[in-house]
Amino acid sequence: MSLRVVFLGTAGSVPTIQRSLPAIAVQRKGELILFDCGEGLQRQMIRARIGFHRKTKVFITHMHGDHVLGLPGLFQTMSLLDREKKLEVYGPPGIRAFVEATQQTVQFTLTFPIEVFEIEEAGLICEEKEYEAYAVWTDHVIPSLAYALTEKPRPGKFHQEKAKSLGVPKGPLWSKLQHGSAVKFSDGRIVKPKDVLGPPRPGRKVVYTGDTRPVEKFVEFAENADLLIHDATFDDELAERAHEDGHSTASQAADTAKKAGAKRLVLTHISARYKKPDLLLEQAKKIFPKVDVAEDFMKIELPLSNKVY
Repeated sequence: MSLRVVFLGTAGSVPTIQRSLPAIAVQRKGELILFDCGEGLQRQMIRARIGFHRKTKVFITHMHGDHVLGLPGLFQTMSLLDREKKLEVYGPPGIRAFVEATQQTVQFTLTFPIEVFEIEEAGLICEEKEYEAYAVWTDHVIPSLAYALTEKPRPGKFHQEKAKSLGVPKGPLWSKLQHGSAVKFSDGRIVKPKDVLGPPRPGRKVVYTGDTRPVEKFVEFAENADLLIHDATFDDELAERAHEDGHSTASQAADTAKKAGAKRLVLTHISARYKKPDLLLEQAKKIFPKVDVAEDFMKIELPLSNKVY
């Protein structure tokens, strides 16, 4: 099962020729999950060949313009393309008023329903059959959230020989056991999934900080992330400026990744002062070697793990 992360916008507050404003797409099966929605998002989606009609959720971290002003354009483009599927928008208090104001003041016909979820408390905010989404408050200059997309554990490896030895014929009954249902035979025998499956295997975990200073509670939130996408607006020499503006430095992001036991770190929300991100990468690698600096349209495929609990 594929899970692809596409960086659609990797700039800080001001776009550059190379970097658009913050937006990250996660493509999972037939669903699109967007983290933040900077201006011009729909053009970035077109360039990345991401469609507008699939099941979509948008998770907004905070109500600064560079993270939310892309929503009106996204709504209009989706309507012009005759989208009909519901769009879900999650965010901090204020997101509902913003969406409603857009609908009331911008003249276009909405062709699909929008369901808005304002997040008041940290914790589980969305649950689907195969994954959950969690939120935690971070430390920015206004209320801001981080998000974790966490897949639920997958069934363990199916042992064909065990199934055969228990008299379960190959075919639909194997599939039934693999999906967690017991099989009952006419003679009263019952074969349970645990009889033919190995230990459960973990799903994947993608964590996105949005804008934040380093905050201790986030380390636990990001624990064992397969991919941690972290604010790294400034280099270490500007640590004081980063703190004043509610951001992190490259080394601070790397330190968080190391403490959390993340498998991979990607730095984003890059200030326009850095024409090349070499300095940020160099500083982060001294602490956490498995790190990259995001570039617009960079893609990461996260494979499934066969490790067991």
